[in-house]
Amino acid sequence: MSENIESQVEPRNLRKTRVGEVVSTKMDKTIVVRSVTRVPHPRFGKITKQIKKFYAHDQDGQAQLGDTVRIMETRPLSKLKCWRLIEVIKH
Repeated sequence: MSENIESQVEPRNLRKTRVGEVVSTKMDKTIVVRSVTRVPHPRFGKITKQIKKFYAHDQDGQAQLGDTVRIMETRPLSKLKCWRLIEVIKH
């Protein structure tokens, strides 16, 4: 019976994940993560860094300033926050 129900339920789409460095923990249950992506220039081919900040939900407050963390996309939790903390990779 349960096998039949599980086969009818469609699997979730894969969510985006990013790895970055925590640059701020001053907000309550929120961290700011800086992600650096290396991309080539479309015309000249020179590799440049793209730096983007993500606001992520940290329920337990386990991430500290300077930690390397993995975050995952989620539903919008506030105006700016639509990512959540998955794991702390390195303290």
